[in-house]
Amino acid sequence: MIFITIALAFVLDYFFGEPKRFHPLVGFGWWADKLEDVLNRQQGNALFNRLTGVLALTLAVLPILFVALYFRSMLIAPFGLLFDVVIVALAIGHNSLREHSINVARPLLKGDLGAARKAVAMIVSRDTAELDQNQISKATIESILENGSDAIFAAVFWYLVAGLPGVILYRLVNTLDAMWGYKTERYLYFGWFAARFDDVLNIIPARLTALSYALAGNYKSAIQCWRTQAKQWYSINAGPVMAAGAGALQVKLGGDSVYHGQLKNRPLLGCREEAKADDINRALDLVLKSIWIWLVAILLFNLILVLT
Repeated sequence: MIFITIALAFVLDYFFGEPKRFHPLVGFGWWADKLEDVLNRQQGNALFNRLTGVLALTLAVLPILFVALYFRSMLIAPFGLLFDVVIVALAIGHNSLREHSINVARPLLKGDLGAARKAVAMIVSRDTAELDQNQISKATIESILENGSDAIFAAVFWYLVAGLPGVILYRLVNTLDAMWGYKTERYLYFGWFAARFDDVLNIIPARLTALSYALAGNYKSAIQCWRTQAKQWYSINAGPVMAAGAGALQVKLGGDSVYHGQLKNRPLLGCREEAKADDINRALDLVLKSIWIWLVAILLFNLILVLT
């Protein structure tokens, strides 16, 4: 049953993608913004700001989680399965990741840097106005690898571990981390709990994703880069994912980049070739192959459970 739900969710996402209007996460983002406006007073006391961040996350997540689970409990079996499929499909977002990345690759392959910069600005938080072809390619590939972990495999993992409550909780916390998890004056303490909670939820999925990238690409290079480079990265979860992904593709990622007008010194990841526009499609294929690896593994696990 778990395999069927996840497989159907990927099929649903493939054919329909994310809703163009009335996406539940957009509504959740509006609710989170309202809570943040009320609760984030940015007072000088760090402990107070952290506690209000804990309160904000609790008020943002628990009501939606309870409503969703109550609604699910009211549905009979066939409709309950369909509800699970829809929720998992909304959580994974593979179609959206592929669509946004292709929107960067197409103009980049034609040499239209202006259009490519506008497209990559939709998926990364760094400044894109002055990026050259190599930098645009790196930014896009990094987004593919990291979002493959955050937006696809972690969501599947938490559905496997904790069912519908797990995938809903993970997706909402991950969304709050994307909204509040910045080390800026406004969010340094208020967003601390959302960022740390998201880190905890991603510890295992990130490493499973890194292993998946290794299996789907150049295994030797992926494992070598993971072992030697991951700890240098500033994120405990993105480090293994990005290093293994770069090694699997045998391209160079990382390096200095500008965020919100400030130069950020980032270590180099990967090996061999500088990232090119063609490598964006290779990164998408790496994620797709990893999805198939997960589906086969889940199917085999389900069969073992049935046979035993």
